[in-house]
Amino acid sequence: CTFCVVPYTRGPELSRPVADILGECRGLLDAGKLELTLLGQNVNGYRGEGPDGEEWDFTMLLYAVSRLPGLARLRFTTSHPIEMNEGLAEAFAGIPQLMPYLHLPVQSGSDRMLKAMHRGHTRAQYLDTIAMARRHCPDIALSSDFIVGFPGETDEDFAQTLAIAQEVRFDSAFCFKYSPRPGTPAAKAEDSVPEAVKDARLQQLLELMREQARAAHAAHVGKTLEVLVEKTGRNAGDLEGRTPDFKIVHFAGRPRQIGSIVPVRITAAYGQSLRGEQLLAE
Repeated sequence: CTFCVVPYTRGPELSRPVADILGECRGLLDAGKLELTLLGQNVNGYRGEGPDGEEWDFTMLLYAVSRLPGLARLRFTTSHPIEMNEGLAEAFAGIPQLMPYLHLPVQSGSDRMLKAMHRGHTRAQYLDTIAMARRHCPDIALSSDFIVGFPGETDEDFAQTLAIAQEVRFDSAFCFKYSPRPGTPAAKAEDSVPEAVKDARLQQLLELMREQARAAHAAHVGKTLEVLVEKTGRNAGDLEGRTPDFKIVHFAGRPRQIGSIVPVRITAAYGQSLRGEQLLAE
């Protein structure tokens, strides 16, 4: 992407051999971990050497990891829309351990801006990818990244960003004002959007994201969800954990439950988290 400095600071993407990844995963599972997250700058663009000497894609790697004993939950991040194919979308239905959560950055809803950003996809292609993911996993939670105020962004371009966000209805999003990164292609363009305009656009987008997050959280009230306990909460006697769709839940519990999965009935929803009551075993 023309705005991204990572390729210039970390070099070209490399894919570790499958055997190395599986070995690391086995070590974590043997140590008692229940959830694994496969990480990469563009993780679904993975092309690594398999145990058979052939090139494996990311979907093949996901299935291999899912077969490891002791794995309860599997996630991956960060994905690029142009690498989201049908096979990877099908994995959300075909792998029980793969959690229903997908972070898929779009950055802008304007085809003109997407081209200037060198994203490699159009607005329509992104929406088709979202539809494909939801076809295989109707309850999938979606998050994204947005940049406002990219060089040359007009009011109409920004309106299209708001429109795509309204159409998709993300559970959460990371939203940023554009700032040039030295050495990137975009830094050669005039930073033409006034700072006050960037601020106003960012606040408008953030308010929309907050509204969508509140709705996504509220939809969980009354449900009983499996929560992986991660740590103690900020309030005395509280624990904090994550639902399958990656939402934060606070509930009363004991520190010895950290690292375990417990059923929690959701009783309240807030902007960034949920509140619940642990269901005790009879």
